Amino acid sequence: MKYPVEYRDNNTIISNVNYFDLDLIFDCGQCFRFEKHGGIYEGVALGRRLKISQEGEKVTLYDCKRREFEDIWTKYLSLDVDYESICSFYQNMGDEVLCRASSCASGIRLLRQDRWETLCSFIISQNNNIPRIKKIIERLCQTYGRPFEVLGNTYYDFPSAKTLASLSQEEIFALGTGFRAKYICDCAQKVASGEIDLSLIDSMNLKQSTEYLCRIKGVGPKVASCALLFAFDKRDAFPVDVWVKKILAKYYPAGLDIKALGENAGIAQQYLFYYERYTVSEKKPKNPQKFD
Repeated sequence: MKYPVEYRDNNTIISNVNYFDLDLIFDCGQCFRFEKHGGIYEGVALGRRLKISQEGEKVTLYDCKRREFEDIWTKYLSLDVDYESICSFYQNMGDEVLCRASSCASGIRLLRQDRWETLCSFIISQNNNIPRIKKIIERLCQTYGRPFEVLGNTYYDFPSAKTLASLSQEEIFALGTGFRAKYICDCAQKVASGEIDLSLIDSMNLKQSTEYLCRIKGVGPKVASCALLFAFDKRDAFPVDVWVKKILAKYYPAGLDIKALGENAGIAQQYLFYYERYTVSEKKPKNPQKFD
């Protein structure tokens, strides 16, 4: 997909961006390093600071020049994917619930995140809530991540697998990771040593890549599916957490044929999740979202 793009005052301004809603994108539980202040989202992704806002169908990336936008953020924000066709497919496949869900959550886009960071983040997410996940990741980055400056402000990259592999389980535990410390250590050691080569997943199908990631201690099908969906561009991955189990039981007691959802089943999962969690309930829940 190509949208009109203007480069002005070191900012990138994209017009006519449909099927794109920053509030939905950053609030659907796929990433943990962005905060909203005064209508502007700011966070760190792919080792860079991203500052972005939206007004209707106009999206602005601040302090972002042409090359950075074209080389990094176009792909990261999935601006090269035809979400209009994807959403239309689910609205017209004859499933009333999915039709409603894809309509109300049509602004969700899957971010193409860093693979190692996403895998580690969803290990941290186990039996956890979003505010606590964010705090643990923030401590992890500020303690062991690479610092860098943008316009006089200091930001921190997510620490590499090699860096975390050099730490003891006690050092990881001290960051508030709890029982997940041993899993983070195992994951870091296997990725840093090459025992788990994340680049090999490109050549694997969904079943193979899920089984491959499950070789890591503490990584089960749900964590593997989240990582594959949010970082490895495996859009057919369909993570089943506690909320999705409730959705399937409520709307599909006879079972849902996930294969019938096609190559973008994971996007359908996001539509259903957001629809049930935030729309059917009429308002956002008082309790922070919890991952199982």
